[in-house]
Amino acid sequence: MSLVQLTLVAPANLEETLAEYLLAHPEWGGAFTLLHAEGRGSREHELTPQEQVRGRVARTLFKVVLEAEAAGRLLDELKRAFPKRDVAYWLTPVIEFGRLG
Repeated sequence: MSLVQLTLVAPANLEETLAEYLLAHPEWGGAFTLLHAEGRGSREHELTPQEQVRGRVARTLFKVVLEAEAAGRLLDELKRAFPKRDVAYWLTPVIEFGRLG
């Protein structure tokens, strides 16, 4: 079994929609971690005046650990459901995953 961590970085206004989507698809593990973050990308022309002054924009990070094959299927589904250029993702190998108890 080859595990990966899928990280999604989305605008804060997509938080609930993405969370509901992931919760509705338990076939991908059904578990995720959600973090609130701020970031800066390469699309400065789309920032609001307030974001331009602050130099960063609110983002939501979703972290999902799942089998590599399932991650590929999940990404295919997310690309169809959320065809937005402002949702970034990356995959990272997971060397070990477990519980402390």
